Amino acid sequence: MAGKEDFTQAIKVDSKFQFGDGKTKKSIFREDVHINQGSLNVYADEVEVDASKGEGNEIFIATGKPAKYTQQQEQGGSIEASANRIEYRRDLRTLTLEGDAQLKQNNSSVKGESIVFNMELEQIVAQGEGEKSGRVITIFQPSKKSAADNEKKPVENNIVNPAEQPKQDVNP
Repeated sequence: MAGKEDFTQAIKVDSKFQFGDGKTKKSIFREDVHINQGSLNVYADEVEVDASKGEGNEIFIATGKPAKYTQQQEQGGSIEASANRIEYRRDLRTLTLEGDAQLKQNNSSVKGESIVFNMELEQIVAQGEGEKSGRVITIFQPSKKSAADNEKKPVENNIVNPAEQPKQDVNP
């Protein structure tokens, strides 16, 4: 799971500008905004925080060209995401990526107009663009073989019996 301990840590938001409204429990952070919660990091041009539903139910809306998210996984590796708009719902532990959305996990990636990522369960729902191809693109990279894997394989004899080779068509 993605940094499960991250969710028990305090959220720190820093920026060059901040506006807070105590009555509505809403805040706006602008210019070089950085959100940090354990290994979870969000970088954006602007972040709106809606805390009107109480502690633990805050909604963070990050916008940028693009806004970015990174988090370390408990098993190692990392998750990276970017989009024009990233909504982090603290109560549901979800990220909603909208506008040129991309999420990379280990060696694989998903691209689409919108992606919803459950950070705790590591589940993804992606949707393509309506005006363009309307497609979601997922790329699975081949696993990288280590030197140890190559040493474990038996060396095969490269001598081939000509009678066992397939016949080749030699038409010009």
